[in-house]
Amino acid sequence: MNLIKCEKLEKSMAELQFSIDADTYKNEVLKVFKTEGKKYAVPGFRKGKAPRHLIERMYGPDVFTYDAINNLFPNEFEAAVKEAGIEPVGRPEVSVDSASDDQGAVLTVKVAVKPEVKLGAYAGLTVEKTVHTVQESAVEAELKRVQERNARELTREGAAQNGDIVDIDFEGFTDGVAFEGGKAEHYHLTLGSGSFIPGFEDQIVGHSAGEEFDVNVTFPEQYQADELAGKPAVFKIKLHEVKYKELPPLDDELAKDCSEYDTLEEFKASIRKADQEQLDKQDDLAVENALVDQVIGGMEAEIPQAMYDTRMDELVNDFAFRVEQQGLSLENYLKYMGQTMEQFRASFMPQAEKQVKIRLALEAVAAAENIAASEEDVDAEIKRIADQYKMEESKVRELVNMDELKKDLAVNKAIDFIKSHANIVEKAAEAEEAADAE
Repeated sequence: MNLIKCEKLEKSMAELQFSIDADTYKNEVLKVFKTEGKKYAVPGFRKGKAPRHLIERMYGPDVFTYDAINNLFPNEFEAAVKEAGIEPVGRPEVSVDSASDDQGAVLTVKVAVKPEVKLGAYAGLTVEKTVHTVQESAVEAELKRVQERNARELTREGAAQNGDIVDIDFEGFTDGVAFEGGKAEHYHLTLGSGSFIPGFEDQIVGHSAGEEFDVNVTFPEQYQADELAGKPAVFKIKLHEVKYKELPPLDDELAKDCSEYDTLEEFKASIRKADQEQLDKQDDLAVENALVDQVIGGMEAEIPQAMYDTRMDELVNDFAFRVEQQGLSLENYLKYMGQTMEQFRASFMPQAEKQVKIRLALEAVAAAENIAASEEDVDAEIKRIADQYKMEESKVRELVNMDELKKDLAVNKAIDFIKSHANIVEKAAEAEEAADAE
């Protein structure tokens, strides 16, 4: 590869021109001819036996050119951008200026590149930190959840009440016709949970096991199934069983049964400590976000759309993976939500835009302050990943991209730098705000 020129264009685009030497090009064309030439029929020759020059005369002189260039392009392009000192961030647009066995090939490539970032202030920033303290109501709520998890389910002899679990058959009708998805048998529903459309659960309250009755409701105007939105419906209900939860008493025995502690007070203290640690993390993260917002607000960069597009695609793929883990395809999810792929993808644009800006800003801070990941940083992160996924550290090193890992660690250290050089003014959260945080 010989770099002929690299010209930086507007909006963080660059145009490269480079050549592929004659021997490299000619040998690759010969390889393509040997593998692909057998596909071409030439009168007077058995298929696969025609000489190269006759195939090129019949099908065009470039019949093997583009396959050869496609094969060579990744390595040649990588060498060209390395020599040019640019970092591509989008799909390259390639044009072949010339190609021959005698002269090799000359390519011109236009590609989006990582932009130059002009930083504003990033040290000495001032931010307010709201400090949250665990409220006793949060501890009590967690204890209530512990009781719920350890409750016994008992059969209720009388009428169902809010909070009870009912076993029901139901079938829904609109205009006297059963609708798709509106039928189930032995469905377990907690009354008052809000799992069904408004009014459904309320009308089961007061009925007893063995009863059959109708529930009259109206679907919300904004409903995922357009054909049901705003329509009145009748559900025929058969109530098989009503159960209620008997909560265990809050005492030392409960603490022993569901924790490592011997007394209820020790258990409460552990809940309080864990909740406070979580609040502290949230408060620290809020400070980091506020500082980073100031940094990206003060930076200047011509960010190419390709960077946003790449990040949007990554976010869509991440979401699709999570949905598939739950047994649902992204296609079916979009049908359920009434969205097209274009609409769904566009919904990630604000998130992608901010994440790209944050990454660029923090990489620029790391470069400005000569911040890099040490071997100790890398070793610690490898160990953390290995512990999290229960893998051997050597296997983690095989799987991860070490260059990207080092960049990620440097970015994290850049955040630490900004935070350690900031003026952080603490204030206590108001009681109502503190409760909301939990």
